[in-house]
Amino acid sequence: MENEFLRTEEEIVRMLKTVYDPEIPVNIYDLGLIYKVDIDDSQNVSIDMTFTAPNCPAADYIIEDVRMKVESVEGVRSAHVNLVFEPEWHRDMMTEEAKLEIGLL
Repeated sequence: MENEFLRTEEEIVRMLKTVYDPEIPVNIYDLGLIYKVDIDDSQNVSIDMTFTAPNCPAADYIIEDVRMKVESVEGVRSAHVNLVFEPEWHRDMMTEEAKLEIGLL
């Protein structure tokens, strides 16, 4: 069961890395916009995420993309995306790879 849980979690992360903000050439996971991924015993997924700015014009599109892609993972029953703004996103939350891609390193 533990291995199955880890495989599901890894697949969710892999899918999150295919979601992009149309204005930024880095996926939302490496940008540090995903704060938490929880999977309950019934395979329902809850994701806490934020945006680089509270007034992101692509917010609805990105949230729906996250939900649809996570729900496409084998074994996931449902996905719920919680939009949070605490803690406030900062570029230090980005992976080194993302910083390099954007030119911050």
